[in-house]
Amino acid sequence: MEERFSVLFQYLKMLELEEPISNMKIIHVAGTKGKGSTCTFTESILRNCGFRTGLFTSPHLIDIRERFRLDGVEICEEKFLAYFWWCYDRLKEKTDDGVPMPTFFHFLALLAFKIFSEEQVDVCIMEVGLGGKYDATNVVQAPIVCGITSLGYDHMEILGNTLGEIAGEKAGIFKHRIPAFTVTQPDEAMHVLIDKASQLNVPLQVTAPLDVKLLNGLKLGLEGQHQYVNAGLAVALCSTWMNINGHLEETHLKEIQHTLPEQFVKGLATASLQGRAQIVRDEHVNNEISNELFFFLDGAHSPESMEACASWFSVAIKDHNLTLFSQKPDPSKFSNEVVKTHGGEAHKSAQILLFNCMSVRDPQILLPHLMKTCADHGVYFKKALFVPGLSLYHKVGSHALTPTDSNIDLSWQFTLQKVWENLMQGNKGKNNGVASEDLTGMELSVSNCEHSAVFSSLPLVINWLRDRVQQSQSTRFQVLVTGSIHLVGDVLKLIKK
Repeated sequence: MEERFSVLFQYLKMLELEEPISNMKIIHVAGTKGKGSTCTFTESILRNCGFRTGLFTSPHLIDIRERFRLDGVEICEEKFLAYFWWCYDRLKEKTDDGVPMPTFFHFLALLAFKIFSEEQVDVCIMEVGLGGKYDATNVVQAPIVCGITSLGYDHMEILGNTLGEIAGEKAGIFKHRIPAFTVTQPDEAMHVLIDKASQLNVPLQVTAPLDVKLLNGLKLGLEGQHQYVNAGLAVALCSTWMNINGHLEETHLKEIQHTLPEQFVKGLATASLQGRAQIVRDEHVNNEISNELFFFLDGAHSPESMEACASWFSVAIKDHNLTLFSQKPDPSKFSNEVVKTHGGEAHKSAQILLFNCMSVRDPQILLPHLMKTCADHGVYFKKALFVPGLSLYHKVGSHALTPTDSNIDLSWQFTLQKVWENLMQGNKGKNNGVASEDLTGMELSVSNCEHSAVFSSLPLVINWLRDRVQQSQSTRFQVLVTGSIHLVGDVLKLIKK
């Protein structure tokens, strides 16, 4: 990683980006959970304050251009292609066996710097892709301010097996005397962050979750209780950036903890991020049918984010009056829970889990966190569906999914199914009454068990769900899609017209 990172500086020379990067006013953000949300809040606040913003995030859900946002909007295809080929052609011309072409993510980070320098943004918000110390975004030598979001266990095969080791990698974005902010962390991680900060004379501050009262009755643009932690960090990053650049006086900086400027409130309330706590109605289902098919999308893929996702889902299905539970739900009556909608007609509801995760993740940790948190809220899944990922992520502007391959390897999906079935067996008695016998059409699946099924492709799953909606007009289906941001992107491609 260190060798590959050092080569980045040669690429900067080839693309003549050293001086442009040194002139950029950059906010650099690392962390395990909430990086994308924090960067999204930060961009939205500063855009609402009148600054021209550049935002680089990863991964993308549908189109690669989502990673490069100018003033909150993904770069247009014409500009993207012009900058892409400018960088690609120069690198192709100047690289050789000694210095080969950059890797995919390295190239995208270089491209981001090129785009933002040419587009003359006032502020550049860079989200770390992986880790921090050796991440491609860390070629930045003098950011204005750095942020580290919540830390947890993820990418351990690269970053280390302890929170201390992971924190050490993330703290790699700290620069000498450059102010940094973080949120409340586990002790092991916080000790390392404080130690790394003191070695570099970094003034490190811990931000508190945003006080809901500061929003003057409005709601955060991003759903979920955990977003108040990210919003608090974003406010600190924005106010410090504005202060250092002469846009916010010291006296006003202190006041922000008690009163948020109107532009900050608007930025927090209007921030939006696809694939994080997002609710989408399937637009292909016949509108004359009174029950709709809803997808609850969240790209959670770590134990902590899985808990946050499950809490959000459990509250969201209540908030949207899709299902109504009493304070202490009786699981045995759950599958007959009735909602009055559409002029007094009665509807039952069924919760379905659609899940996939990378094989480097541990489903024996992720799935129990998800199941237990939902169960604590009285929410039980009628069926869990496991499906492989199918996207073509290397295609520019491609909205197509790869064709279905009958020989596709489903061994990982069978592993996930086995974990789920074992969990359900272990919880027998707690989720009785959540029977799935009335779910027909399972012959479309490759492996159908009592509580779960494996499908060979995502389009098959979506078609199966649509068929169930057409056939069960007294039941409303609510599908939680999680475990992989790529799965979420694939689902969005298929269900949005």
